[in-house]
Amino acid sequence: MPGASTPSSYSSTNPTKAGDAVLVLGVADGKVRGLDSAKAATTALNDAAKAIEFTGKAGATVRIPSPKGVAAGSVLLVGLGSFDPAKSDDDTADRETLRRAAGSALRALSGASSIALALPVASAEDVEAVTVGAGLGAYRFLTYRTGDDDTVPGPVTVLGPKGKAFSRAHAAGVVIAEATNRARDLVNTPPLDLYPESFAQTVKDQAKSRKVKVSVLGEKELAAGGYGGLIGVGQGSTRGPRLVKVEYSPKGARRHLSFVGKGITFDSGGLSLKPAASMEDMKSDMAGAAAVVEAVFAIADLGLPVKATAWLPLAENMPGSSAQRPSDVLTMRSGKTVEVTNTDAEGRLVLADALTDADAENPDLLIDVATLTGAQIVALGNRTSGVMGDEAVREKVSEQAKIAGEDIWPMPIPEEMLAGFDSTAADLKNSGPRPGGMLAAAAFLREFVGDDTAWAHIDIAGPSFNTGSAFGYTPVAATGAAVRTLVQLARSAD
Repeated sequence: MPGASTPSSYSSTNPTKAGDAVLVLGVADGKVRGLDSAKAATTALNDAAKAIEFTGKAGATVRIPSPKGVAAGSVLLVGLGSFDPAKSDDDTADRETLRRAAGSALRALSGASSIALALPVASAEDVEAVTVGAGLGAYRFLTYRTGDDDTVPGPVTVLGPKGKAFSRAHAAGVVIAEATNRARDLVNTPPLDLYPESFAQTVKDQAKSRKVKVSVLGEKELAAGGYGGLIGVGQGSTRGPRLVKVEYSPKGARRHLSFVGKGITFDSGGLSLKPAASMEDMKSDMAGAAAVVEAVFAIADLGLPVKATAWLPLAENMPGSSAQRPSDVLTMRSGKTVEVTNTDAEGRLVLADALTDADAENPDLLIDVATLTGAQIVALGNRTSGVMGDEAVREKVSEQAKIAGEDIWPMPIPEEMLAGFDSTAADLKNSGPRPGGMLAAAAFLREFVGDDTAWAHIDIAGPSFNTGSAFGYTPVAATGAAVRTLVQLARSAD
């Protein structure tokens, strides 16, 4: 089920000599950047930009004929805003500017036969940022399109300084972009074709070329193992649940990172049925599972010296005749009991079972990622995820997310939230207090993690699926949210 991809390479060729169909140059504060050694060509491009009143607003693009002295067939100018690293003390913001500019350029160049990116890069980290942005901006999901499609950009060459550090940075950027795009493919795939069993098979297929171990528990094993949350959520569907575990364990690894991702391949709400309009994008309710597995594959591809494990609790939440009912009581993998008061609060049930198993391995860091609550969107909007949990872990996730170019905001778990899950029939009920549903859901999940566990929960409900217009390197529909943050956490592990 792969989407379209664009090959990427790295070169230290002088931008003026790049014979591609399109040369991409940045414009900051009305001035063209990247052709410092070609004054005449730079002057001509500045004059052309001024003539058409192109000032370099961040993300804006315009394509113009190449001036004399530039070998490319045409030039695409992309806005960098007020980008000026010499006057900036925020490298992470500057690199995000480069990522978004590269993404905007590739989105604008649908069908271009070949592209050379000559954005102003000064470090290996800059090269990686441009590579990631270009790879994400080039993404097109065409699996279900019929006939020829000319929207996929041709091969991309990232131009920059000569040296192994720069070519290695480009290679790393390719890995990260490809992992994010694979997560997008999974989320974009219709639920007719992506359901627990097929999702598990896709993971096994992708694992074949990697040094990872995959294990899958089916319905019988889940029932025998006491996975009450997964069984309960999945029992209304004819396509039963699965628990997938992916392990990357290189020799000498001194740290173990464990990632748990919500994998509801379609969420109808169960018997607590969602309104029709609220179901339209519910193929995306497995974005957390897509993020964690593709992050572990990227960690393996990068050869990072850390152990990384992905747990994917997969289920389809349907209102079949065997579906769980409000007032049912589930016995969870941990042994705790949960009264189901709302079958549409299902994500926390499957996560709780997987968190129990993940926590039992005593990882150094435990992160769960989920499209868990509409309250996340109410609180933080469609582009900012929320992170809750252990304070130190919460802050680390937010910091590393910024480096990776993702916006994840630290949020609390107020102590009074847990009382909202009090049940007269069980240890907990699955539906908690409102307002503050995002915070309440985190309080519920915390009950399935050890007191001494370094844990955080990331709610990506809004950022995982873009229902608005494309921007920067972010397309319409699946975004691949959280993949880059999880990889960055692995890179930063001591």
